[in-house]
Order: sequence, then C-alpha cells, then structure tokens
Amino acid sequence: MSDKTIDLRSDTITLPTEAMQEAMACAPLGDDVYGEDPSVNHLQELAAEKVGMEAALYVPSGTMGNACALMTHTNWGDEVLFEEQAHMYYWEAGTYASLAGLSARIAAGEHGVITADQVRETVRADNPHFAPLKVVCIENTHNNHAGHAWSVAEVAAVSAACREHGLKLHVDGARIFNAAIATGTTVPEYTQHVDSVMFCISKGLSAPVGSLLCGSRDFVDRAYRMRKRLGGAMRQAGIVAAAGVVALEQMVDRLAEDHTVARELAAGLGAIEGVEVIFPPRPTNILKVDFAALGWSAADLVAKWKARGVLCNPRPPHGARLVANRHVEISDVKYVVEATREMIG
Repeated sequence: MSDKTIDLRSDTITLPTEAMQEAMACAPLGDDVYGEDPSVNHLQELAAEKVGMEAALYVPSGTMGNACALMTHTNWGDEVLFEEQAHMYYWEAGTYASLAGLSARIAAGEHGVITADQVRETVRADNPHFAPLKVVCIENTHNNHAGHAWSVAEVAAVSAACREHGLKLHVDGARIFNAAIATGTTVPEYTQHVDSVMFCISKGLSAPVGSLLCGSRDFVDRAYRMRKRLGGAMRQAGIVAAAGVVALEQMVDRLAEDHTVARELAAGLGAIEGVEVIFPPRPTNILKVDFAALGWSAADLVAKWKARGVLCNPRPPHGARLVANRHVEISDVKYVVEATREMIG
C-alpha cells in the first residue's frame, strides 16, 4: 500500500477552508424555521444574487433541492422529462416517483445535452391515457457525461421549446459555476432562460453542507413548504450556512484550477496505451476512463489504484470516474500517471 493518498472520488470530499471554519465559529444564529437565522438569510440572498434570480432556499442536499423543485412545479400524477443518464433520474433514489409522484420520460442527449426538438417530440396530445408532461429537467454540468457543460445557446433553445408548450424548465446545476467558468459565461446568462435552478455549495466550492434552490419569489415560497414536508427545516442552520457565504464569496473563481488538473489528468492518462479517456467537448473537473482494452473490470481498476493511494469511483463494466478537487494539485497528476503506467507495465 502507498503512504500517499490522492482522492479523486468526488469534489464532495473537499474540507472547509480556515476562513469557513472561522465564519462558522462566530456565525450569528437564530431559528430558521421562523426565518430568524441571519446567516441563513444572508446566504439565501447572496445565492439568489449570484445566480440572477429573485430568491433562494437553503436545503441540506442537492437531492432534496431537486425533489423540492419537482414537487413545486408539478402535481401528483404528472410527467417529467430527463436526459437518460441524468443524476435526477439515475442517482437520486427515484425521488421523482416516490416523493413527487411523477412518471418519467427520457431522451438520449449528446454528451448529456438534449435538444429543443427532443422536447417537442416528447409532448403528446391531451389524452386521459397519458400523464401530462409538466417539467423538463436538464443537468449542467452533466455528471454521467464526464462533467460536460451546456452552452447558454443550448439552454435557451430548450427553454424556447418549453415555453411553446407551457412546460417548466428546471436545472440540476449542482456544478453550474463550473459550467460558467468552462464556457466563459456567467450563471445568470444560463438562469435567465429557466424557471428554477439548484446548485451545491458542498462540492468544488468546499462548504461542508448544503445546496440552494433558486427561482422566483413565488416559486421559493412554495418550495419552502415542500422542504418542510421532506424534513428539511434545520433550525440554527446558520452555523453551516456561514461557510456557504464564504464559498460563494471566495471559492468560485478557483474552480478553474480544478479544470486545469482534470485536463492534465486526461492528457497524461490518455497517452498511456490501453487507456481510453472520456473527456467531453466542454470539459470541467470530471473525466472518465475505460480499461476495457486491458481486460480489467471496474473493480480491478479501483483496487489497483487504491493499492497505490489513488482513490476513485467505479464506472462498470471497465471504467472509473475521476473528479479533480481542491485537495488535488497539479503535482499529483504526475504521480497518478506514473502509478498507472506501473500498474499496466
């Protein structure tokens, strides 16, 4: 076993900075259920400002934020459209069905990006045999497609199709600040075209807990009720919200460093014979690798890397996902590449 550890499992493993710890230690607190926690209120106001929307709601997790969005935009028995490998469809324990009472349609996107025509093709005539489609959900960046970022034009096109048919458009924007940096745009350029967005402060932004669900004032007021139904009232939550304020004020621009690490990893690993690297056209901080040419299973790959101190998550049957984060330096890339060559050699 190696005495060195390079943790590429996720950007969720990031620890709060010293500035975050100091902010948490002295955060002014109150009962958020009464709307009296000043730190939570400040975070919500700042989050809404950062994404260019009227209001925001602090929730414990991205999954809860997405569930609140679905429950707010729809009624029991409605239908939702996802990209076929979307996190909301694939990784969130079926909350669209079990909590929101929705049926799902899926569309296969290119690098996770669905088109306006695919939205239009999904809309069916009013018929009592069909669940009525009410909301379209897109993911930016797209986790299962190696962190691919949507362009603003692509979001605008899907938004136009939604407007034509009276559909709401929700963005699972867990890493939407990564998308903005990768495309040289701003988050409000994306959100001007959508009805709601959820983003995480506990991934690359390095806060310890939470996500923000943003939209119009009316939408957030209704989403607040859904958060209550799901048990998301956190009382003196300002103790963690204070770290989120630091995350939004200090940690957004540094996400570009993670993108650089991911590019270097993709280049280094991609130069090794037998290793296929999946790195999308608009990459961010995620890449996927496939070792099928070497006959290795995903479990084999994870175990061999772990023995050398490199941690990652499997992507069966033959691959893994690597996520650059604040605790991985450019200097670590050389170690990962050399360790991989030794594994194969």
